[in-house]
Amino acid sequence: MARRLKNKEYVLEKDLVEVEEGKATPEEYASYQKHYDDATKVVCIMVATMTPELQRFYEDYWTYEMNNDLMEKYHKRAHQEKYEVVKSLMACNMKERESVDGHVQRMKHYVERLVRLNVHFDEELAIDIVLNSLPSFYDQFIQTYYLNNSETTLAQFHNLL
Repeated sequence: MARRLKNKEYVLEKDLVEVEEGKATPEEYASYQKHYDDATKVVCIMVATMTPELQRFYEDYWTYEMNNDLMEKYHKRAHQEKYEVVKSLMACNMKERESVDGHVQRMKHYVERLVRLNVHFDEELAIDIVLNSLPSFYDQFIQTYYLNNSETTLAQFHNLL
């Protein structure tokens, strides 16, 4: 599908301005017609991927309007969700009698949610956050880890624990 819609993203960022065939130059009308055709394809795909409730709401919108409305509605929610996940991740400390496996799984879940929300940070930072969450009886492990491991993925680190 991406190949078929190549070079059509502009319809999300540029409003479709109507021109009349007789009052516009042939180039202007051809440009308008291409934009109209591309916007029609994109809007159909956008609406087809929505829930029935959203489909009814957006049935009379064009791509540019729909994109702006969706961004306005969901950007604030995504920002708040990022904040909540970061807050949970940073407050995450291994509890007494909790298994290290369960603790790291919980933290990996937070990291994966942040990645899905387009928060980009490297594996090294994720590992540092996990190490910071461990109780003091892991201090020797932490020191050994830093002395012996140069590049480790979060999954490899999990196995080391």
